[in-house]
Amino acid sequence: MDGHADIQSLMHGIGRRAKEAAAELSVASTEAKNKALKEMAASLRRRSNEILSENAKDMAAGEEKGLTGAMLDRLRLTDDRIEGVAAGLEAIAELPDPVGAIDDEWDRPNGLHIQRVRVPLGVIGVIYESRPNVTADAGGLCLKAGNAAILRGGSESFHSSRAITESLIEGLKAAALPEHAIQLVPKTDRAAVGELLTMTDFVDVIVPRGGKSLIQRVTDESKVPLFKHLEGLCHTYVHEAAQPDMAESIVVNAKMRRTGICGSMENLLIDRSVAPALLGRLVDGLTAAGCEVRGDAESQAMDSRVVAASDEDYDTEYLDSIVALKQVDGVDEAIQFIRDHGSEHTDAIITDDAATAETFVNRVDSAIVMINASTQFADGGEFGMGAEIGISTGKLHARGPVGVEQLTSMKYVVRGTGQTRP
Repeated sequence: MDGHADIQSLMHGIGRRAKEAAAELSVASTEAKNKALKEMAASLRRRSNEILSENAKDMAAGEEKGLTGAMLDRLRLTDDRIEGVAAGLEAIAELPDPVGAIDDEWDRPNGLHIQRVRVPLGVIGVIYESRPNVTADAGGLCLKAGNAAILRGGSESFHSSRAITESLIEGLKAAALPEHAIQLVPKTDRAAVGELLTMTDFVDVIVPRGGKSLIQRVTDESKVPLFKHLEGLCHTYVHEAAQPDMAESIVVNAKMRRTGICGSMENLLIDRSVAPALLGRLVDGLTAAGCEVRGDAESQAMDSRVVAASDEDYDTEYLDSIVALKQVDGVDEAIQFIRDHGSEHTDAIITDDAATAETFVNRVDSAIVMINASTQFADGGEFGMGAEIGISTGKLHARGPVGVEQLTSMKYVVRGTGQTRP
C-alpha cells in the first residue's frame, strides 16, 4: 500500500473501533464511568516516573527544535503537574452525569408525554498542540459524557501523551469499559489529521485546541462539525464610572496573571473623559508587572511609557506581556471597537453604572461577557463546570466553556397509550 492508503486504513480502523465503543459507552452506568476515571487517576500517580521519563524525551526534542520558553513550559510535566492531571480526573468523576438527564417534559392534550433527554454526541475527535495534560482532560470529559474520543496530540508531546493514554486505558479496563473508548492516533504524520477531518462516517464532532494556524487548517479542511475558537482577542473596557482601585486591579490581573491563556486581555479600552485621571495609574500597574503598553497618540502624549501602537496591534493575540491601549468616547464606541477587532471570545466592562453595564452585556456578541471581573475567569473550572475541553466561539450547539454537559446532545422521548394522528 502507498502512504496515503496506509494512513487511511489506520485512521478508519481507529474510527470503527471508536464507533463501536461509543455504542457501549452510551448506556454505561455512571458508576462504571466514575470508577474508570478514578482508576485512571490512580494509574497516573502509580506510573508518574515512567510518564516523566517519556516527557523528558519530548522536552529534549523540543529544546533541540528551538521551541520558545513558553512552549516548553506548556510541554513540561512535573510531579505536581501529574498530580494536578490526576486530581482533574477525580474532579470529573465528581461531576453530575449529564447522560439521561431530563431537560424538560410536558404533556400534550392528546395524552402524549414528551421528554427532552440528554444523550452523548458519539465519537469526538480532539486535535491539540503541545500541552500533554489535554490528553487526560479531553479523554476524561468525553468519557464522563458517554462519548468515545480519538485524540491527536502535537508531535512535540507525542511520548508524553502516549504514556498518559496508557494510564487512561488502564482505567477503562479496570472498570470493564471498552478500551477503545479513548484512542491516541499513533502517528505524528500531518496526513493523519487530514484523514480524521474527513471521517464523517465515524466522527460526530471535532474539537481543535491550539494556535491560530492549527485552528485555521481544521476550519478550512474539516467535513466534520467543529467546536472551535479561532483566538482569544479579549477586551477590557474601563468606563468613566469605574472605581479606580477596581479598574487597576482587574486590568493588571486580566493581562498579567497568565499571559499565555485565551482569556488573557489583549486590548484595553478607556473612556477619554477619565483618561487624564486614570490612564497613568493603569500604566503604572501594568508596567510594574512587566507589561509593555502600546497605545494611540493621545495616550502616548499623556504617558511617555506608552509606545506607539500600529493598526495591527489591535488585531493581535499576543499571549505575551504586551497590551494595546485605546481611548474611546463612551460605551457605543467601545462596543463598536470590540465588534471591529474582537474574536467573540471574552469581553469585560468595568463600571458602577448599572444601565451602561446592561447595554454592554446586551450588545457585545461574545461567548462570555463580564461586568467588573477579570477576563482570566473565562474558564469552565472557574464557572463551576469542572474541567473544560475548550472555549467555543462558534454559535451552534456549544458556546463558551465546553464541559461535560456541552459534550451531549438531546433526543425526544414520546410516551403514548395508543394514540394515532388524525
